[in-house]
Amino acid sequence: MLIRAAEIDGRRLDVRIAGARIAEIGEALIATAGAQVIDADGAALLPGLHDHHIHLRALAAARASVDCGPPKVRDAAGLAEALRAADARLEAGAWLRGIGYHESVMGELDRAALDALLPQRPLRIQHRSGRLWVFNSAAIERLAPDAAAPLDRRRGHLLDSDDWLRARLRTQPPSLRAISLELAAHGVTGVTDTTHHNGPAALADFAAARARGELLQRVRVMGDARLDDETDRAGAERGEHKFHLHEHALPALDALIDAIRRSHDHGRGCAFHCVTRTELVFALAALRAAGVWRDRIEHAAVAPPELVEDIAALGLTVVTQPGFIAARGDDYLREVEREDQPWLYRLRGFVDAGVPLALSTDAPYTDADPWAAIAAAATRRTTSGAVLGAGEALSPAEALARFLTPAAQPGGNARRLRPGVCADLCLLDRGLAEALRDPAAVRVRACVIDGALVYRAGGGTSPQAKQAQ
Repeated sequence: MLIRAAEIDGRRLDVRIAGARIAEIGEALIATAGAQVIDADGAALLPGLHDHHIHLRALAAARASVDCGPPKVRDAAGLAEALRAADARLEAGAWLRGIGYHESVMGELDRAALDALLPQRPLRIQHRSGRLWVFNSAAIERLAPDAAAPLDRRRGHLLDSDDWLRARLRTQPPSLRAISLELAAHGVTGVTDTTHHNGPAALADFAAARARGELLQRVRVMGDARLDDETDRAGAERGEHKFHLHEHALPALDALIDAIRRSHDHGRGCAFHCVTRTELVFALAALRAAGVWRDRIEHAAVAPPELVEDIAALGLTVVTQPGFIAARGDDYLREVEREDQPWLYRLRGFVDAGVPLALSTDAPYTDADPWAAIAAAATRRTTSGAVLGAGEALSPAEALARFLTPAAQPGGNARRLRPGVCADLCLLDRGLAEALRDPAAVRVRACVIDGALVYRAGGGTSPQAKQAQ
């Protein structure tokens, strides 16, 4: 493959790809016989973006679900309309799955409320936190929970018990084909799946999905302690031990310290879900006692100055999601304590403190488009147009760089195009300066993974994408 006249580091250059690697970068390169040629016409060519915190299976499932919260659904009438429209499209007896519910729509959902909305079809709706499912009576009857089940049958609530639900439903994991192509269309060539319950089977499944072309992106797989004894698979590398902390049910501190040390002993860093101040304090206490080794904080949603100093002193990396400011910032302004609002999803504060920082989307919980996240990092603007934490903004160039860092070093230096490096590439539809002026408007013309063209705007489906189909 030869990419002609691409903007690279401010110059117009050609890039020759041989196999899975960049073979040559220079001016007026000659195409070899039979080589695929792409004319960039001065558009920027970048290393492929890496989303450092995403949930692939949840994203695939979300695409087949009904959005039940803001901004698409804002009141009870809107929710009823969305559910009934979806009900009309489904076969008799099929489950209806809703996502993204927030109390601003019609208060706290329970079994009776869902029965009033849709009594006949099995219905389950997930709170936008991802922790709570609410079921109607038809769904509870279908699940047939016994007395020991974690399901509150009176309210129809199932909290932090997805393992039980998966076992009860016995459903096959959704195909990753469509969302993988969607990510390629955004220029994403690698992802870190941060689902905390991933184990050996998930690692093997991701590797198999890559082998058959269903999953185009390279994937780093976080998961629980069962991955301590695993090794990398072709196309799917073992990632950090993910601790999904919840303030209301924190684990015993000594047990957490032991688990951290065990993963470290197996050459494995740890990652901590921290969306409250208490969760962050707890994680830092455990790491201070266990010792730090390539560990990271996910979200760091509330990080006052004293905790930023602690993070910096411990040498931790932070992986956060500016997209939450765009998607939920108006709710934060209403619901989060005023004293915590300046410390929400910080960016500049971490950079100024010397904390290695990477960005991500956390899709499906925010938009899967990293360019939207880059725009949110620069503007800090909510859906209504309010600005939340203006002093925490990064320049678009700084935000983009934090999607270009390596999977295993999310807070490291941005990858650059050089001969010999893997040919994971993202060709934009414009020059870099124009792209950085308005990141939300950026479109990707072509995406290359392992030297193969997997997406081309307006150019039909690539051979690799056809294999995925």
